[in-house]
Amino acid sequence: MDTRETKAQKVERLKSALNPWECLAEIRRFAREGYAAIPRERLGTYFRWWGIYPQGDGAGAVGGSGGEGKAVPFFMARIRIPNGLLNSNQLRTIADLAERYGLGVADLTVRQNIQLHWVTIEALPEVLDGLERCGLSSLAACGDVTRNITGCPLAGVQADEICDASPLVEQATRLLAGNPEFYNLPRKFKISITGCRVWCTYPEINDVGLTAVVRKRSTGSETGFSIRVGGGLSTKPHLAVRLNAFVEWDQVLPVIQGVAEIFRGADVLRESRERARLKFLFLEHGWTTEQFQDELEHRLGFHLDPAVPEETPADVYRDHTGIHPQKNDVFCYVGSTVLRGRIEPQQMRAAADLADRFGSGELRTTSMQNLLIINVPQKTAYWLADELNSVGLRVEASSFRRGAVACTGTEFCKLAITETKAFSRWLVEELEERLPGFEQHLKLHVTGCPNSCGQHWIADIGIEGKKQRVNGEMVDAYYFCVGGAIGQFASIARQNGYRCPASDVPAAIERLLRFYLELRRGDENVRQFFARHGAEELRTFLAGQEVEAVARDAASGPAPGGMEG
Repeated sequence: MDTRETKAQKVERLKSALNPWECLAEIRRFAREGYAAIPRERLGTYFRWWGIYPQGDGAGAVGGSGGEGKAVPFFMARIRIPNGLLNSNQLRTIADLAERYGLGVADLTVRQNIQLHWVTIEALPEVLDGLERCGLSSLAACGDVTRNITGCPLAGVQADEICDASPLVEQATRLLAGNPEFYNLPRKFKISITGCRVWCTYPEINDVGLTAVVRKRSTGSETGFSIRVGGGLSTKPHLAVRLNAFVEWDQVLPVIQGVAEIFRGADVLRESRERARLKFLFLEHGWTTEQFQDELEHRLGFHLDPAVPEETPADVYRDHTGIHPQKNDVFCYVGSTVLRGRIEPQQMRAAADLADRFGSGELRTTSMQNLLIINVPQKTAYWLADELNSVGLRVEASSFRRGAVACTGTEFCKLAITETKAFSRWLVEELEERLPGFEQHLKLHVTGCPNSCGQHWIADIGIEGKKQRVNGEMVDAYYFCVGGAIGQFASIARQNGYRCPASDVPAAIERLLRFYLELRRGDENVRQFFARHGAEELRTFLAGQEVEAVARDAASGPAPGGMEG
């Protein structure tokens, strides 16, 4: 009989033994003693609760064993930015930290965070203290905890928002981040709370997604929220299910706590690290929306009012780039594209200075890895746009540049199979040259392994990193998934059996989009075009000829615990 401890059992044992949020003094001690003094279990578990994740050696999963690559004595440090709210001083601090301790590398993520890389154990206290001094933190940015709570980056200024939900994001963050009652969840727990109409933070793929709605009462109208639960991507994508509930404003925090308690108490989810997300209650354990709501209301001690009709976004591009009016039409916001999320210290400093010069010193990060400056007088917006363009933060960008999202890839992630950041830049530049003037909104997501940190399952064109043998040599390759969507026509991107070397990806996408331009019906957009063609047709469009389908390989290792796009 095999009595060896499983990975899940080991992690649960370590978590039960110690609350990692109580280990900050220990991290400081390791900084004095050096990397060699850090016990292995600290690297793999406890550090993550402080947003600190071991950095891969650049080879990714293929450079190690068991689906996980080798680590080097450097760390990724993720900065938690609730609702994507930043001020100019904070962005300058991040720029300084990236330059001093991270070799000038910083990435915006799909959860509105910013990640630093190449951080040494000796530098960690300086990084953490620098963040704290400017009102930021890495606490709860990784680990089996509530991750950065996302919200519309235009909360409070969006011209047509239903409400400003950012106070709820801040309150929920205070409730859960650092709370010893919620340090030991089965896995990561993702929450989105938004008052906007376009759901730009993707509530459909969060464990808890709250979206503002308005109901009519005899005394007038009341703003509350619809609630969805159990969303998530990774190797088994699942769109969140909507409960039959209208969540009143003052019920939001109790409801979030109640869902977190259900998750925390679901011991069946602790048996496997690969099946430990809330969605698996629905996917593998037979839970229904009614059962979930009954359990939630039992914990709340009261019944939630029935849901009211909601306006689900139909076909809205959610990137917030360009120049757009705010509530007060004297002001506007200016959204810049940060290609593949990679931003340099000098660009962060420039954006911070421009936010002070042209706006109120306030900036926002987005779920599409972009950066916004708000409260800009209309009369100076185009001057600001010119300044941002001059430092490579393009305000008016091609559809390919606007829609590109990329995960961390083998550059830093131990679980990745392909390099993604440099590849994504090259891919966008190639497509801009091949298809100049292409104007259709296009979500083009690159993920370096099946775990979908690049969210390829909800992209118009999502490509998943593989390896492929070409002329006797193993090279980076990508498997295509087409037709993902969110909102009113939400669907998981369909596998079509086409895979090609990374070097052939631009030509394949060009062929697909040229077929679209030639065969579309009237003003049919890419999502509608992809929806009315089957997998075999899409594979033929991509290949330029009929080819046999290839199978999508399963994930080679566990779902990542820390890396984001």
